[in-house]
Amino acid sequence: MALVLALIVGALPGGAAERSGWLGVRIRDLSEQEMDEISTRHGIREGFGAMIVEVLKETPAERSGLRAGDLVVAFRDRPVVDTRALVRLIGGSAVGETVPLTVLRRDEGRRQVRVRLAAMPDAVAADRIAGDLGFFVREPEGQPELGGARPPTLPTVTGVLPGSRAAGAGMRVGDVLLEVDGKVILTYEALRSALLGWTPERSLPMVVRRDGERVALLLPGTTNP
Repeated sequence: MALVLALIVGALPGGAAERSGWLGVRIRDLSEQEMDEISTRHGIREGFGAMIVEVLKETPAERSGLRAGDLVVAFRDRPVVDTRALVRLIGGSAVGETVPLTVLRRDEGRRQVRVRLAAMPDAVAADRIAGDLGFFVREPEGQPELGGARPPTLPTVTGVLPGSRAAGAGMRVGDVLLEVDGKVILTYEALRSALLGWTPERSLPMVVRRDGERVALLLPGTTNP
């Protein structure tokens, strides 16, 4: 099952100044069993959609009344067959635009929910850029014995997707990010800022620390794959 951590655009943002519509939910595709059950209950045409598994707080989705468990089956009058379709349709809409979503809600049936889309938060946009490039970092949790302060660690790669641009460039789990796009990275905020300032058509140079050595990486852009 596909899990989209935050519903934003399908393509990489083009820089910090650009924002696409943002809904603010976690979604997944349906299992075959769920498709069969929905087809039986609502008709064969309803055996598809994007399932909302979590509505993030203080987001357009929460303000519109969307709920975990809602199955999104249409955006305006266009069918939503899976998570990718919903991401693409939301991402193609403007910030501030109010869009109708058709959902199937357990015990209530079909209903339409109108959502006013917001701008994607910087942290979400940067995380999505990293994810689309094929790597993930996780900021350390606060430590109660230190009054909730975060330990002063440098951003470290916690996951690399096989077949991604990051994997192709040689990135590995455990790499400590020292430079991104020519900018020195000392904090997670600095990493997010560097990612937001990058544009997808350009290659993305990085320097990481691995086994005590500096290693240069180059993630290809869309114009120089």
